[in-house]
Amino acid sequence: MPLEHEYALLGGYNRSAVGKWIARASATISAAAVFILLSAIDLARSFGINANLPPAVLSLVGAGIVYTLLYWLFDHYAWRIGPLGRLLKVPDLAGSWGCEGASLDKNPPFRWNARITIIQSWDRIRVHLETSQSSSDSVAAALLYDAAVGYRLLYHYRNYPRVGETDLAAHHGFAELIFAPDGSSASGEYFNGRGRNTFGTMKLVKEAK
Repeated sequence: MPLEHEYALLGGYNRSAVGKWIARASATISAAAVFILLSAIDLARSFGINANLPPAVLSLVGAGIVYTLLYWLFDHYAWRIGPLGRLLKVPDLAGSWGCEGASLDKNPPFRWNARITIIQSWDRIRVHLETSQSSSDSVAAALLYDAAVGYRLLYHYRNYPRVGETDLAAHHGFAELIFAPDGSSASGEYFNGRGRNTFGTMKLVKEAK
């Protein structure tokens, strides 16, 4: 079963710099938590209360644990927040999209419809497309911030015909999508090879949640 995969980020905020900021925040939060806990122990003892701080408690506020928690929150939620997302130059593309496609290698063009599901976190993505005849999943992708035209998603995919579609062959393909500034639609092109030499256009509209 295909899973989410890493994607390249071009023109956006450097991922290693984000990791460094999270590491600094983790160290600061961990140090503050340890200070507060030790101060609470000292305060309790000043009132004659015999209080001890188990090592397990200190380990829970260690920098490593805090970093893991902060990175998970950032990876799944924080980067999607509007102002932060604009600063990082990474759009939130996750969701369901209606797709109208046209195969331009045929005369007249062959029209087809599909439903695209995009699963995305800060460092992983998956583009899943389904038609009445086949389905495809991305295996590699790159997200590009282009100040002139907006965000571009480029991805390589594998396509699998449904059982009984004897006229279709499994194949690899490549797609490029350009998203509207408001993130509600996209348009682009695709081409296939290694089993089906076709090409065409795609128009996407995001479905309401």
